[in-house]
Amino acid sequence: MHYIDMLYRLAVSLWAGGNAIFTLMLTPILFKTESRDIAGRIVGNLFPGYFRWGLACGVIALVCRVASKGIGFKLPVILLLVMLTLTCFQAFYVEPRAANLKRQIGSFERTSKEDPLRKEFGKLHGVSAVCNLTVLAGGVLLVVLL
Repeated sequence: MHYIDMLYRLAVSLWAGGNAIFTLMLTPILFKTESRDIAGRIVGNLFPGYFRWGLACGVIALVCRVASKGIGFKLPVILLLVMLTLTCFQAFYVEPRAANLKRQIGSFERTSKEDPLRKEFGKLHGVSAVCNLTVLAGGVLLVVLL
């Protein structure tokens, strides 16, 4: 196996694994064991690094895939591009807006669910969750297709 193929596999595995741990284990545990405000603050503080991790792994995987195989087998390249696009959307659009709304809301425990800012945050959260799960599904599919 060539080193570039190993680096591709490693990048995809680390991206998908990091996403799975963050999404399916860390975040649910935090929201189960901490108050909503504390868990939200912790997760919010982790998001910038989480998205940088995904972007770094995704770029490395894409470069390695194209360098090794070209674009002849298009599904992995398309999946990587979709995953990177969604991660960029989350990192540069959704997360900054959600963080700004969280600052304006202050406390989710003391602010009504009917508050317009909370409703707007809820929509962004829903969009982010769909993006995140799509990236996770793409990562799992890439690991299977390796």
